[in-house]
Amino acid sequence: MTSIDTSKDGPAGPAAPTAVEAAAAFAALRTEIGKAVVGNDNAVMYLVLALLCRGHVLLEGVPGVAKTLLVRALATGLELEHGRVQFTPDLMPGDVTGSQIYDPHSAEFTFRDGPVFTNLLLADEINRTPPKTQSALLESMEERQVSVDGRPRPLPDPFVVVATQNPIEQEGTYPLPEAQLDRFLFKVDIHLPERDDEFRILQRHAEGFDPRDLAAAGLRPVAGPAHIAAARAAIAKVAIRPEVLAYIVDLCRATRTAAAVAHGASTRGATSLMAAARALAWLNGRGFVTPDDVKTVAVAVLRHRLQLRPEAEIDGITGEQVLAGLLQSVPVPV
Repeated sequence: MTSIDTSKDGPAGPAAPTAVEAAAAFAALRTEIGKAVVGNDNAVMYLVLALLCRGHVLLEGVPGVAKTLLVRALATGLELEHGRVQFTPDLMPGDVTGSQIYDPHSAEFTFRDGPVFTNLLLADEINRTPPKTQSALLESMEERQVSVDGRPRPLPDPFVVVATQNPIEQEGTYPLPEAQLDRFLFKVDIHLPERDDEFRILQRHAEGFDPRDLAAAGLRPVAGPAHIAAARAAIAKVAIRPEVLAYIVDLCRATRTAAAVAHGASTRGATSLMAAARALAWLNGRGFVTPDDVKTVAVAVLRHRLQLRPEAEIDGITGEQVLAGLLQSVPVPV
């Protein structure tokens, strides 16, 4: 594996990475994450895409499937700051965003940053906290800032929220409102590993792997914010034909008229689908988007934006099944 040298400084400071160097860095990133995380390649891809698209990710999976480790490995490989908030019923909005603290020595109030002031924020079990605290993240996710006492405070760039929720234990949980779900670029299911992957995980632990010490596992930074900026600039130049744009529009409009759906994907969902398809095309080494790029990311982008009719839920119909049918029926451009 070719390492990415970010230490060459010229007279005016380090040179900005080229698009080719950024592509090599993100290819190396997957290898680095693989030193700590076995399997979950799909989740890794979506986390990288979210980072490139300035989006956020909702991970759904049972406890113990390496969701936290995945975020920590991504932050380490990209040399980014990361934080974690365990959402609980008694968590207050200020515990997430920060608050004004009175200093008796200066007799003044000063703002103390909350854990949201980081690059990668793991919001663990986000559906375990009341809507008031859930909504504290809305401004952060959409505007990349926190407003306290009428003063906006910008968040660092990049900024990505990776929220998790447990699909099994629903007692004492608060479902995320549609407005907040729509702020997530992707919803990704993380399943229990296959037998071979689970064997490899146990084998690593038997050989001394410590998930709390990623440096000992050999995981190191291979990219940084400059590579992310270069990648975003390159993605903005990825071409997308009018026919492919029309396919995205038709797919999203079809979600609004599907018999099992009460409310389909919004226009934000359509723009998110376009952005994710362009980023995927760039990661795959292409300068143009194909319908297959759209199909690859469509379920992860749209599944959480569909509100099913009660009778469809009673019949056991899922958003994934609805989208699978639409991907078969909506005409694909050639």
